[in-house]
Amino acid sequence: MSDTHTALVTGAGRKRIGWHVVQALARRGYAVAIHYNRSASEAQENVALLTQQGFQAAAFQADLSDESAVERMAAQIVDRFGRVDVLVNTAAIWERKRLEEITAADLRRHLEINTVGTFVCSRTVGLRMVAQASGGNIITIGDWAVVRPYLDYAAYFPSKGAIPALTRSLAVELGTRNPKVRVNCILPGPVMLPEDMTPQERAEVVRATLVKREGNPEHIVQTVLFFLDNDFLTGVCLPVDGGRTIYAGD
Repeated sequence: MSDTHTALVTGAGRKRIGWHVVQALARRGYAVAIHYNRSASEAQENVALLTQQGFQAAAFQADLSDESAVERMAAQIVDRFGRVDVLVNTAAIWERKRLEEITAADLRRHLEINTVGTFVCSRTVGLRMVAQASGGNIITIGDWAVVRPYLDYAAYFPSKGAIPALTRSLAVELGTRNPKVRVNCILPGPVMLPEDMTPQERAEVVRATLVKREGNPEHIVQTVLFFLDNDFLTGVCLPVDGGRTIYAGD
C-alpha cells in the first residue's frame, strides 16, 4: 500500500466548497482525487492547477447514484494512488422552485444525488477503509436549515434531512467493523449562498445569524480538518452556521 494518504472529494470539479477542501487537503500532503459527473473540463483544469503546484491530483468521473459507477471510480482511485483515507461528500444540487411547481421527479432527483449519492459513495469507499489497517475518515455535508426550512426548497430539504441519520448509521456500521473508520457530518449555514439570491435576501440571511456576517468556504475547510485531526469524534453532526440554528431572529 502506498505511503501517501489519499483524499476523495466529490463534486469538486466546479469551484465551489469541494474545490476549497481539495486545495486544503493537497496542502496537507494528501494525494487528491477530484470527482465530477458532468464538469469534465473544469475538473481537468483543477487537476492542472494542483499539479503545477507540485501536488498529486487526478480527476475521476462517476454518477454517484449509480452503484457500479461508484465502485468503478473507487477501484480507479485505488489503482492510481493505492488507498483512500478521506472521503468528503460535497456533491449536491439545490433547486429553487415554488411548492406548487415541484414535481415528484424534482424530489427524486434531489434524493438520488444528495441522499443516495452520499450513501452509495460513503458505503463503497467506507468498506474499502474498513479493509485498511489505518481505517479512514468520511465527512458528509448536510444543511443547518433542515431544522428550520425556508421557502421554495421543498424538494431539497428532504434530501438533506436524511444526511444526519445516514451519518450516524454509517458511523456505527463502519466503526463496528473497523474502529479506525470515523464518519462525521458538517451542517453548513450561510456559506457560498445561492447565486440567484437577491441583495435583499442576502442581507436578510446575514441579519438572521448571531455573528451578523456571511460565512465563507474556509469555515467549512477548517471543520473538515478539525474532524480529521480529532480522532475521538464519530457520528457527530456539527452546525457551522454563525449561530443560525439556535437564533430565531426578529
